[in-house]
Amino acid sequence: MTVDDASAARRLAGQVHQVGRASGRQPWREVLQWITGGRLGRRRGWPVVPVLGTPWQDTVSPERTGWRCRAAYLDGESAFAVDYRICRRCRLAWVEHPYTPPPYQRCGLARAGLAALRTENPGLSWHTLGGHFRDSRPFWAAVGADVPGGYQQRPLCAHVDAG
Repeated sequence: MTVDDASAARRLAGQVHQVGRASGRQPWREVLQWITGGRLGRRRGWPVVPVLGTPWQDTVSPERTGWRCRAAYLDGESAFAVDYRICRRCRLAWVEHPYTPPPYQRCGLARAGLAALRTENPGLSWHTLGGHFRDSRPFWAAVGADVPGGYQQRPLCAHVDAG
């Protein structure tokens, strides 16, 4: 990693509240999925880099129906992304597959992105669906410190599906 990469990533982490949002809702697709029990209407080839004109973006997840994706971009390239799902009824939230490309790791992007989600959605207990790989446990311990739920593994509630 160059000094410029690290500096740019740290500046990006500081811009975490400059979020562009795209609903991405497609009611016809949602109806088709509901009618067919999810067999039809799934997204294929969803764009990876939405153009919203902000350093941080909140869009539909390209991988999971019903989930959102919080992502950060530097010069049009992904610098951080995480999928998340919220159930307000149960006051639970899940994050899945946080990813920071190697040049931007350890610059605070994941911490900033996850903290922004918690700030925007107060009073929730935050979890993950899957187990944590051995090499990712220090990451989850660091970002989960003092977080309700601590990003511990928990299945989805009955109100939401895995997508």
